Amino acid sequence: MFLTGTDEHGLKIEQAAKKRKIETKKFVDEMSTHFKKLTKTLNISNNSFIRTTEEHHKKTSQHIWKILENNNQIYLDKYKGWYSISDEAYYNEDEVKEDKESKKKLAPSGHEVEWVEEESYFFKLSKWQDKLLGYYKKNPNFIGPDSRRNEVISFVKGGLKDLSISRTTFNWGIKVPNNEKHVMYVWLDALINYLSAIGYPDEKYKKFWPADIHIIGKDILRFHAIYWPAFLLAANIEPPKRIFAHGWWTNEGKKISKSLGNVINPDELIKQYGLDSIRYFLLREVPFGNDGDYSSKALKRRINSDLVNDLGNLVQRVLTIIYKNFDGKLNKINSLKNEDKKLFDLPKKILPEIEKNYEKQEFHKVLEKIWLLISNANKYVDSTAPWKLVKKDLSRAGDVLNILVVLIAKIGIYLYPIMPTVSENILTKVGIHIIKVKLEDINNDQIINLNHKIKKPEIIFNKIDE
Repeated sequence: MFLTGTDEHGLKIEQAAKKRKIETKKFVDEMSTHFKKLTKTLNISNNSFIRTTEEHHKKTSQHIWKILENNNQIYLDKYKGWYSISDEAYYNEDEVKEDKESKKKLAPSGHEVEWVEEESYFFKLSKWQDKLLGYYKKNPNFIGPDSRRNEVISFVKGGLKDLSISRTTFNWGIKVPNNEKHVMYVWLDALINYLSAIGYPDEKYKKFWPADIHIIGKDILRFHAIYWPAFLLAANIEPPKRIFAHGWWTNEGKKISKSLGNVINPDELIKQYGLDSIRYFLLREVPFGNDGDYSSKALKRRINSDLVNDLGNLVQRVLTIIYKNFDGKLNKINSLKNEDKKLFDLPKKILPEIEKNYEKQEFHKVLEKIWLLISNANKYVDSTAPWKLVKKDLSRAGDVLNILVVLIAKIGIYLYPIMPTVSENILTKVGIHIIKVKLEDINNDQIINLNHKIKKPEIIFNKIDE
């Protein structure tokens, strides 16, 4: 169950709608449509798209509120403190700094904070400090990457205060049960989407819970790694198994912002370079979880070197020789020489490592290992020279080429989560349908379809003019 969607409540949303002079509901409808369209543009395979303005989400949020209330986790008091509308976050006094020029008070994010005083419901977060630290210790893989885990533990050790979880100064949110003067704090409502989307509190939610992983931006780590497990444990619900925070991208070394005019339009980028090339670049260029710098020069270099020269060239060379000299037919491998075995056995050695890297969100390492296969396959093509073998030893040439086709098929399967369209293109060329592939078949030495006939191969990647 792969979920994404839009978090649509809060003061920030209400103010943005007012600025546009349109109704808040109309504003969120527009935004949600935009993001939904983007999931299709980026070929994201989510099963569901949730909007936090949906009625069933509202009911689930209020249901969990009542559980927390019944479990004596909520009380009514008055809130005094710093609040950032942009971050939708409360900050401690020691986290707020004053800008020397403007004299404005700023959050660690750089966004302005304002002093808020109002009646509020509070969640007894302080009560969960030691229990959270114990949970992190017992579940060392709960937060990734490790640098973020250390950051969260350090913050919790610094002391947790009870959390304000309602507001009275605006209306755009889910009403607190039995007190409609209050709306729920947007981050209590927003986090509950993971449960409302899978049918909580109906028993069917257990099919998908606890979630295997939440992938989030590093700026919302505190909400997911501290508030969320505390809310869940307080409501007698198991937390997700893992939370992974990705980094931010800069553009040519500068922060991406509308004011600088350096926002990258995904539609234009895809049109220019191709979607799978972009997906490849973003996951190869920097370790997932770190901050990265986008540059068109680096992107072009990756496309020309890794995709055109390495992967595209391998597929093109091998399939062209089969098409021209074997009438496009694939055959069983008759015998393996020592030089063949080294290459042929390589996927079996690295597959367990690739699986571990995928599980730990180390996508750059996945790609490094796949490119190790591609590099070795290209060296093997050069050393065996099948274009010469077809003239003097057709049987040996057939073995060499079919070894390479098996390897190309496995490369296509390993690449599928990152470059789905390219993978399908490669696998279709060798007669494999990715949907029919079972994971246990990947190590099959004869994974290719011998009844398939190779057609005249078309170029997969076009070289980019640098």
